[in-house]
Amino acid sequence: MSEHVVPVRTYYVIWAVLMVFTAVTAGLSFYDLGRLSIVVALLIAGFKAGLVGLYFMHIKYSDPVNRVAAIAGVVFVAILLALTSADFFTRMWFFRAP
Repeated sequence: MSEHVVPVRTYYVIWAVLMVFTAVTAGLSFYDLGRLSIVVALLIAGFKAGLVGLYFMHIKYSDPVNRVAAIAGVVFVAILLALTSADFFTRMWFFRAP
């Protein structure tokens, strides 16, 4: 099996993009976006995790079995996030005594 050689420049570009989005995340933490704050934070984190997985973990150039395993992991995390959100949003927080 031959290895795919990624140019070093690609790693530097991906690293720079990750640093920019880290700065964007830090900058957005100073603004109150209301309920969109968590959505924006999760979207940025998901994008950054995707870049790390695709390029630094070489999923982009790996075998289909590894891609399926990575996609299955993302699907299971999405399911857990959806179930946790469903539990959180269906609780009666406003009926609790202080």
